Amino acid sequence: MSEIREISVSEIENAVSRLCIEANLYLPKTLEDCIACAGKREKSPVGKGVFDDLLENIHVAKEERLPICQDCGMAVVFIEIGQDVHLVGGSLSDAINRGVADGYTKGKLRCSVVSDPLERVNTGNNTPAVVHTRIVNGDKVRITVAPKGFGSENMSQLKMFTPAATYDDIIDYVVGVVSQAGSNPCPPIVVVLGIGGDFEKCAYLAKKALCRDVSVRNPKPLYAELEEKMLLKINGLGIGPQGFGGSVTALAVNIEQAPTHIAGLPVSVNVGCHVTRHASAVI
Repeated sequence: MSEIREISVSEIENAVSRLCIEANLYLPKTLEDCIACAGKREKSPVGKGVFDDLLENIHVAKEERLPICQDCGMAVVFIEIGQDVHLVGGSLSDAINRGVADGYTKGKLRCSVVSDPLERVNTGNNTPAVVHTRIVNGDKVRITVAPKGFGSENMSQLKMFTPAATYDDIIDYVVGVVSQAGSNPCPPIVVVLGIGGDFEKCAYLAKKALCRDVSVRNPKPLYAELEEKMLLKINGLGIGPQGFGGSVTALAVNIEQAPTHIAGLPVSVNVGCHVTRHASAVI
């Protein structure tokens, strides 16, 4: 029998607070490198200038400890809890939200969450967070905080295809979503897909794919090939950095897939701006 490890929810609270600040100030290194490489590939002189500005903004954010983007996002928290962990000291949900509140207020990050979608009253501390909890093997807790701005989130779509849909149908749908979005999500963007599951599962898969390293392709050759084909077609749209035209509209396409029903083929597209932020910690 495995030994149970006790972890105080206060440790999770502190980690969430730190990750909220870290994710809003520092881009993942591979994404920053990807932006720098894309700037060198960009063929448009105006587009190259935009890339220079984006890289300067990333540098200033790090040096001055300022948010990379004025939209500090809605806090999306993925938490994987080892089944040999016993959480003590209070409510996990409360601890996560206290961590978000602390991080956003202490870090002087913009608070953008309203308590009700129709009444529109700002909660003042960016809570509650969107929390995805999963039980996994082991005795550790892994936390990923992914602040999601809504300029890009609003451009996301979901479609319930039938199994008769071809690969080209799916590619054309994704390219159409990006074309319709235009400059709204602040390109160059990261385009992520969830394929399979059911209505809500495929949306979850897409959001999970948003946290995958942009340098990592799907391990299944079929999906890795789809990622490359979609990226090529999206960059052929000519939207370019910040919508000023150019050869780089997207930095990467990430796909996550799951089993689905014989009668269905759900596909969700979640769009991330060039500031596709996330930070992780293991307790």
